[in-house]
Amino acid sequence: QVQLVESGGGLVQAGGSLRLSCAASGRISSTYIMGWFRQAPGKEREFVAAISSRLISNTYYADSVKGRFSISRDDVKNTVYLQMNSLKPEDTAVYYCAASSRNFGSGSKSRVDIWGQGTQVTVSS
Repeated sequence: QVQLVESGGGLVQAGGSLRLSCAASGRISSTYIMGWFRQAPGKEREFVAAISSRLISNTYYADSVKGRFSISRDDVKNTVYLQMNSLKPEDTAVYYCAASSRNFGSGSKSRVDIWGQGTQVTVSS
């Protein structure tokens, strides 16, 4: 059973940067879509970014993070990254790694097969 383990969360001031990592324990197919969702207190879990297989490498972003966040993957290390720049207080949330054989680049949570446990990102004003 593949598990996803996130790291890299923390506290940062507005305008700062963080890099999240998500490592898959066990072999995950390079054809799997991988990405990130986030959930702020009292809000629904929302899509952040996704990246398709290594051969295609299409990327998808929520409008709220376009131009500030960048997703990438290293299939040798079974790891996906989320580089977050120009962070805003409204980016504060628990960030969840996601993986699926189905494309969830449209933002659909129901298409996700595997979830990580989440990592907290807090942006202070």
